[in-house]
Amino acid sequence: MTLSMHAASVPVIQQMLGSLAEILARTEAHATQRKIDPDAYLQARLFPDMFALLRQVQIACDFAKGISARLADVDVPVYDDSERSFADLQALIAKTLAFIGGLEPALFEGAQDREIVLRPGTPKERRFAGGDYLVRYGLPQFFFHVTTAYAILRSNGVEIGKRDYMGQY
Repeated sequence: MTLSMHAASVPVIQQMLGSLAEILARTEAHATQRKIDPDAYLQARLFPDMFALLRQVQIACDFAKGISARLADVDVPVYDDSERSFADLQALIAKTLAFIGGLEPALFEGAQDREIVLRPGTPKERRFAGGDYLVRYGLPQFFFHVTTAYAILRSNGVEIGKRDYMGQY
C-alpha cells in the first residue's frame, strides 16, 4: 500500500490545526476565568527573539495553506495577517481548514514528483520535489510553529498536555 500525498499532508494538518483551535479556546477560557488580559497570552513568547503566540498561529496557518496549495498545484491564498484576538485566530484557523478541506485528493496526484519552488528569483530560492518538500521542509516548519504555540501557552500556566496537543485522531 502506498500513502498518497494528500493522505500524508491534509489529514495531519487538519488534526493539528484542530488541536490548535481547541488549545486557543481553552486559553481564552483560562484567561477569562482568571481575569487575565488576553493580550498577556497573545503577545507571550518563549524568548525575546522569538515570535509571539499570535504570530506563531499565523505562521502555522501560512504553512498549512502553503503546503496544501503547493502540493495540489493551486495558488496559495494570501491572508492579511491582521488578527489581534482569540476570535480572530479562531476565524483564521477556520478559514485555513475550509481552504484545505476544499482541495480534492485528485489534485495531489503526482505531487510527490512535482517541482516546488520557494522564493523564486531570489537569492533564497529553493527547489524541491513535492515529496521532499512535504517531509523535509513543509511539515517540519508547520509542526515547529504549532509546537511553539503550545509551548508558549503551557509555559504560561495554561493547563494543557500532550493529549491536547495531539488533538483528535
